[in-house]
Amino acid sequence: MKTPSAKFNAGSRKWIVVDAEGQVLGRLASQIAMRLRGKHLPLFTPHVDIGDFVIVINADKVVLTGKKWQQKTYYRHTGYLGGLKSTTAKKLNQEHPERLIQFAVRGMLPKSRLGRGILKKLKIYSGSEHPHEAQQPETVTL
Repeated sequence: MKTPSAKFNAGSRKWIVVDAEGQVLGRLASQIAMRLRGKHLPLFTPHVDIGDFVIVINADKVVLTGKKWQQKTYYRHTGYLGGLKSTTAKKLNQEHPERLIQFAVRGMLPKSRLGRGILKKLKIYSGSEHPHEAQQPETVTL
């Protein structure tokens, strides 16, 4: 008996809408990463991108537990000597609330060309409106 391997089929992908209002960031990100990767499908294959497109709305209303708003730190480097920059989760949420979810999901995806391609299927919006009505997305509760 042969093990079935999924083939790439762009027509089988669905568009789903996830409301992030009141959701805990880590738990939400793990469910989004699972949907993007395609692990919820019976034909999941690790080296093939068969996941769904995910639209996240109300990204500015995501919740962090404990003291993470003040203590969780995000780092980036400018490329120059001594160019390590840091920002807290609270400041990042005020300036770019979409990046909070994007960084959490990106950390849960493969660190390769496959992971970078999968991340392009994630659309994040801070408000409750999105421009993807033509794709007829389904609303999913995670």
